[in-house]
Amino acid sequence: MRIVEARVIVSCPGRNFVTLKLTTDEGVTGIGDGTLNGRELAVASYLSEHVVPLLVGRDPARIEDTWQYLYKGAYWRRGPVTMSAIAAVDTALWDIKGKVAGLPVYQLLGGRSREGVTVYGHASADTVDGVLARVAEFTRQGYKAVRVQTGVPGLSDVYGVHTGPGVYEPAGAAVPTEAVWSTERYLDHVPGVFARVREEFGPHLRLLHDVHHRLTPIEAARLGKSLEPYALTWMEDPVPAELQEGFRLIRRHTTTPIAVGEVFNSVWDCQRLVSEQLIDYVRATVVHAGGISHLRRIFDFAALYHVRSGSHGATDLSPVCLAAALHLDISIPNFGLQEYMPHEDATDEVFPHTYRFEAGYLHPSEEPGLGVDIDEELAARYPYKPAALPVNRLEDGTLHSW
Repeated sequence: MRIVEARVIVSCPGRNFVTLKLTTDEGVTGIGDGTLNGRELAVASYLSEHVVPLLVGRDPARIEDTWQYLYKGAYWRRGPVTMSAIAAVDTALWDIKGKVAGLPVYQLLGGRSREGVTVYGHASADTVDGVLARVAEFTRQGYKAVRVQTGVPGLSDVYGVHTGPGVYEPAGAAVPTEAVWSTERYLDHVPGVFARVREEFGPHLRLLHDVHHRLTPIEAARLGKSLEPYALTWMEDPVPAELQEGFRLIRRHTTTPIAVGEVFNSVWDCQRLVSEQLIDYVRATVVHAGGISHLRRIFDFAALYHVRSGSHGATDLSPVCLAAALHLDISIPNFGLQEYMPHEDATDEVFPHTYRFEAGYLHPSEEPGLGVDIDEELAARYPYKPAALPVNRLEDGTLHSW
């Protein structure tokens, strides 16, 4: 069997997605997600210009050899664009292998290690009362874990806080919007939010919070310590992870668990954080971390140090990526949580799938392969639209994280 066609499909059914579709000489197809939020066309070009010409004629069964060929053969390694492109190929090859074997991909990864994939939802609102209403809504749907984000008094717009109807999408116009941030106001406000949530919903609901890289290590340590009475499952992305030593300072001052990694691209990005047990959950994704093959390596490495998975799963990843993540989630021994933001109807129509949500759990497809496809005719009705994530500035105008 040989690959005879490799096509890159860019569409925007609610938001932009990059999809790679491979076809073999026996008519078997496989698809992979190559979406990089805000830099979609960079990956699409990398695939079209540099990767697709290398795939035609290759044996689709040689997944590991193809991964190494694309990673080592380019000389320039790693980085979000390269690894997202490799991920698209790797995921599509696993899809093909499952279809050829007549098995869902998770069976090829060793079978089930659990009955379902525990997911968490996003409860956010301008006010604490609004957040409590959103948490209540998630618990009624059966969620066992909820991420809590609120507006901050005195700040007009806070990244990660959904205030309108429909699916939350922070990426807007081609030129990023700018908002004002105050660390002092934030640190003063957040502990009281979780006090209210715990008072309302008791000790057993798993609570999470995303800091969005906004703090310095000592500020993050202060936040983690102030949140200890409310027993969070994790405090996410407390600081930018480029300075991995900074997590030592956080660790010395708080027992609040730490999650990080949705912007990681390889096992090397988290090597120190994992081996020194400076984090508790690694949030790398199938699409940004080189596909199923490499993300499995990251999780296997993490398991040696009692670090669990907590993969990013927002709507900037297509249903192809989520389907792939679920096959990995259900099979690995050190699964923690899976983020889940349901896509809008247009996205689900373009990417028909058979994974399903039930009572707080997602269940991967039982169909051969990934159990997700792309309706190319429908996808063509949604052309690409430039969209960028917002940026933050401190009150004095200093450029800051989200």
